[in-house]
Amino acid sequence: MTREQAADQLVRLGLTSYEARAYVALTGRDSFTAAQVARLAGLPRQRIYDVLGGLVEKGLAATRPGTVVKYAATEPAAAIDRLVAIRREDLANLEKGAAATISSLTAAYNKGQEQTDPLEYIEVLRDPGAINARFAELQAAVKREILVFTKPPYAKPPQENVEGLLVAATHEARSIYEYSVFDDQAIADGVRRFVQGGEAARFVPRLPLKLVIIDETIVMFGMQDPVAVSNPDLTIVVVEHPSLATVLKMAFNAYWSQGISFDEAERRNRSAVSTQLAAENSSTLVS
Repeated sequence: MTREQAADQLVRLGLTSYEARAYVALTGRDSFTAAQVARLAGLPRQRIYDVLGGLVEKGLAATRPGTVVKYAATEPAAAIDRLVAIRREDLANLEKGAAATISSLTAAYNKGQEQTDPLEYIEVLRDPGAINARFAELQAAVKREILVFTKPPYAKPPQENVEGLLVAATHEARSIYEYSVFDDQAIADGVRRFVQGGEAARFVPRLPLKLVIIDETIVMFGMQDPVAVSNPDLTIVVVEHPSLATVLKMAFNAYWSQGISFDEAERRNRSAVSTQLAAENSSTLVS
């Protein structure tokens, strides 16, 4: 074993690195002055007396008085047995402390296990930032299928939902949109990218609420206050409940069967716009 390896072992037994290097140096001769130990061990001269004092206090070295005080190492077997005994005592104290801590915490833990929230599977969100963050988490966690009722106001418009495009390309993704998508060309273009990216989409005149169903297990839906009409803020509820997800998926499929494709919805929108323009022109000519 090299001197460096011996010093490392002494550190593991509880010495500081300076103390370990000083002790290794002391074993090389009957005795040394402090200056000699500092030079041999490569230690700072200003620290050497504190280091040697620590070794003496721990019983790993002894002083030899004289014109110049010298230091001698304790025989290695005795020194290391002393260090091991100290470590054993420390370990015994740790075990006693651990046992007392376990006893103290176990009672609180057992009592805590009896305290359960009957609605812990329900999460209510109102802050827009928290809503966006939670939706992003759920979207990223999709394993198989995501079903969505998409309607304004959009927390994240389709043209900005880059993460959703990745999900649509790798999972079964179906979304139902309102015809109002085509009132904004940027939103319509965003939905088109989703369809081209693999999402199956249908369009209906109006949806009852915002809804996300993930893997027939987790449901996220938005509810507006039916009284405070002037306040459009939504309360978003996240429920992890397979039975609820199953029922809402049936509702989703009912709307899906009534919907039309992107191309059909786009043609219908163009026709409606043309009819409206013609009516406006006719009205202008009559007046």
